Amino acid sequence: MAQVVDTSDFRPGLKIKWSDAIWLIIECSHHKMGRGGAIVRGKLRNLETGSTVEQSFKSGERFERVIFEEKPAQYQYKDGEDYVFMDMESYNQVTLTPDVLGDAVKYLVDDLEINFDVYEGKIMGIELPTSVTLKIADTPPAFKGDTASGGGKPATTNTGLDLTVPFFVETGELVVVDTRTGEYLERAKK
Repeated sequence: MAQVVDTSDFRPGLKIKWSDAIWLIIECSHHKMGRGGAIVRGKLRNLETGSTVEQSFKSGERFERVIFEEKPAQYQYKDGEDYVFMDMESYNQVTLTPDVLGDAVKYLVDDLEINFDVYEGKIMGIELPTSVTLKIADTPPAFKGDTASGGGKPATTNTGLDLTVPFFVETGELVVVDTRTGEYLERAKK
């Protein structure tokens, strides 16, 4: 039995079948028009090709919700452009391309346990844990008085993720990052 959702159910992370493909909703916003009905604008990523589109839908449009089977896996290493994982059930190595992984590549660290998102026997992407520990590869030094204004400074992790960190964080430190938002959470506990 296919589960049906309409545009009022749209939220980031929802996966739907639309236009003969499976799409992940990256962002969406609801807009009320003057006399007409409301519309929903969304940014969607095709989970088979990796391409993204911006699309408007009429309020109340219905779609089939896609629910993936999850299989436990572990990230092993990067092989050229591709990423190699170990299926934790069969212990087989599985190679995925950056197109399938999308922004998840910025959170992959050795031995990270993830879940494969499987639909009709095909891996459509991965499900990351809610937070990961990354090493700060580059950030400018803090200067005396910087902390008075609050805020933060730009930083880049060893995986290539750009984020804002507090002024006290230095190059080489380990920090915990939220994989859903890409935001700094805290210094990693030693």
